[in-house]
Amino acid sequence: MERDELLRKINTFPLVAGELARDMLAGDFRSVFRGEGIEFDEVRRYEQGDDVRAIDRNVSARYGTPYIKLYREERELTVFVVLDCSASMFVGSEGTQNIRRIDQAILAAALIAFSAERSGQRFGALFFDNDVHTIFKPKRGRSHIMAFAGAALSSKPKANGSDLRQALLSASRLLKRRSIVVIISDFLSSGWEHEFGNISKKHDCIVCRVSDPLDSSFPNLGLTYIEDPETRAAITCNTASSAFRSAWEQWHTERNAFCASVFRRYEIAHIELSTQDEVIRILKTFFRARKHR
Repeated sequence: MERDELLRKINTFPLVAGELARDMLAGDFRSVFRGEGIEFDEVRRYEQGDDVRAIDRNVSARYGTPYIKLYREERELTVFVVLDCSASMFVGSEGTQNIRRIDQAILAAALIAFSAERSGQRFGALFFDNDVHTIFKPKRGRSHIMAFAGAALSSKPKANGSDLRQALLSASRLLKRRSIVVIISDFLSSGWEHEFGNISKKHDCIVCRVSDPLDSSFPNLGLTYIEDPETRAAITCNTASSAFRSAWEQWHTERNAFCASVFRRYEIAHIELSTQDEVIRILKTFFRARKHR
């Protein structure tokens, strides 16, 4: 998708961000966007439905019954996007929308940024490929978000490879207070699981995993030259072979199952976003479902 077309879509997002922000503020995300706070207030007896992670073990042991910690609510929180700008994100199958993974990722990030603005929160981001190469420190304001969108639309991979682990580590170091961290990536990286677990303990994380129809079904193109955009390794494949297409599909199926298992392990909410999806619809559906849960 051309830059001007993407920018036109992004410019319409402030009109729909209000509704999305309200859904984010409701349900499970109400405490995230309004602030769980870091200042201790008091303890009270545990009641059914309370978050078990808030149980104070020392007080509970002293009184022989579960007690939870309560905190004074803070109104200011940061919404922070970790945006994958590695080479694999700049690939997409040709179709009616002609949109790449990076295009969908930027649209999703921009919509979340405008929603954060409507809810009065600060917004920040970092871009990564094989290393972190761009950082937007958390700030408020429309001009800040537009600067982010402009930089994202101009982004190009600066190095081969994708190091999600380093990106998560950088985000953890940058964010001193509990924040909502949105990780937008195709997750075609390795060695990120441990750091993913660490950041999920400190912050409220949402995963937006971007995919393409080509991931699950490779078309019959006959004898085809294929190059890995990350490593530049290349092979010539007979895509007419059912064995090749079956192996391709199995690899992606196993990769999907692996990512889903990691998200479940750390109880991370995640969004599956295809390059053929409408970003606004997918994000609205996701947050509305969380609101009514």
